[in-house]
Amino acid sequence: MRIYLAGAIEAAPDDGTVWRRELTSFLKKQLDWDVFDPSLHEQDFLSDEEKNNFRQWKSTDTQRFRPVIKKIIDRDLHQLLNNCDGIICLWDEHVIHGGGTHGELTLAYEHKLPVFLVLGMPLEKVSSWIIGCTTEVFQNFEDLKQYLQKNHASIINE
Repeated sequence: MRIYLAGAIEAAPDDGTVWRRELTSFLKKQLDWDVFDPSLHEQDFLSDEEKNNFRQWKSTDTQRFRPVIKKIIDRDLHQLLNNCDGIICLWDEHVIHGGGTHGELTLAYEHKLPVFLVLGMPLEKVSSWIIGCTTEVFQNFEDLKQYLQKNHASIINE
């Protein structure tokens, strides 16, 4: 089983790395699942110039920014749709300021991939569309972990 870890990167104060790192450890050690963590691979295929400048190009040179972000989008969506079996997503106040996670969950729904949503905000503040894309919704990561430990065999066989 390979899980795509969706959630805020650009708007998250830590680039979304802390929760992904902790969850990756759990998934590998407890369930022997692999992950794709886009926060770790966001820039590993960009040129040095792109790595150093693409964030500022967003506001100063959209003609240079657009091809770089398209490379990132293409790689992430390729991973999601061709190499992953499901998504675990942290939905918090930071994800609201982006667009990628919204699209990833919609594509997962369209392609019938399971989506496990962990709330980082009250459920009533989450878009109805996003809730509609989910397989399960959890109040926190501990609830998710308990669910996965109990049900991981049936998730793999779906």
